[in-house]
Amino acid sequence: MISRSVAGFTAVLATALCTCPAHAARPTYGAGPAIPATCTVRATSQRQLASVQPGDVVCLGAELAKSRLKITKGGTADKPITYDGKGGSVDGITVEADNVIVMNYTMNQPQAPGIEITGNHITLQNNTVTKPVKGDGDGIRFFGSHLRILHNTVSGTSNRNGHADCMQTFASDTPASQDVLIEGNRCEKIDNMGLMAEGPNDGEGDGKGHSDHFTIRGNYYETLKASQALMFEDIQYATISDNEFAAAPTKAIGLAIHSTNAHVSGNKVSSGIRYEVGIDSSSRKGYEGPTPGGQP
Repeated sequence: MISRSVAGFTAVLATALCTCPAHAARPTYGAGPAIPATCTVRATSQRQLASVQPGDVVCLGAELAKSRLKITKGGTADKPITYDGKGGSVDGITVEADNVIVMNYTMNQPQAPGIEITGNHITLQNNTVTKPVKGDGDGIRFFGSHLRILHNTVSGTSNRNGHADCMQTFASDTPASQDVLIEGNRCEKIDNMGLMAEGPNDGEGDGKGHSDHFTIRGNYYETLKASQALMFEDIQYATISDNEFAAAPTKAIGLAIHSTNAHVSGNKVSSGIRYEVGIDSSSRKGYEGPTPGGQP
């Protein structure tokens, strides 16, 4: 059964979207307190999600909480649809829609990737992914434009499942990504990388479009086995600032395969990390930041 009321959804849209200006105070790492929202729709089956409307705040019944949440219905630019987990559990999330907000879900040992988003104008906020299993073991994958990944926590990815990154994007049979903000997230006990970002011209992609304008700000990265916490291949105009890099990979950031115009500043780097930035000759154009210490 679906119940709908008209009150309350406007407030959640204002609070859920974190615009986070550059001069704002450094955010707290990881998921914070649940963002208050008033449900306008309560859905008890995957089928019922097809009837939601722009501007709705959708909350799920217990039946949906037992399976992977599949979001295929989006809103509009001025009335996104909010899917609010209220702190409840699901067995992973797949988003294939535009103009949606997905927040306040918990996933324990979901099928990897724990969360996968494909589309435009998607906000992923205040979600927790713990120990994703199977596949490559990734926590979050993202594809598209105008994406906001804010205050999520991913922990315990294991290379027993592949190359288990906290977050990953690529462009082979998936869209290239532009205008991506990754802010205030916590990636802890990650076997592979905090972020693996590959553009369409990295040698493995489909060569269609460009992946550019990533802002990586105010996140915590604990990389246990990879040689870098963040790796960029064919990603232009990345701004990487005010992050904390823990553990002891060889370097914090790798810039390779024409990852030009990167700006790096204000990061806190563990004493176990040999150098903050590794860069190849093809990526030096427009680079601003600390003196690179070696190769990516």
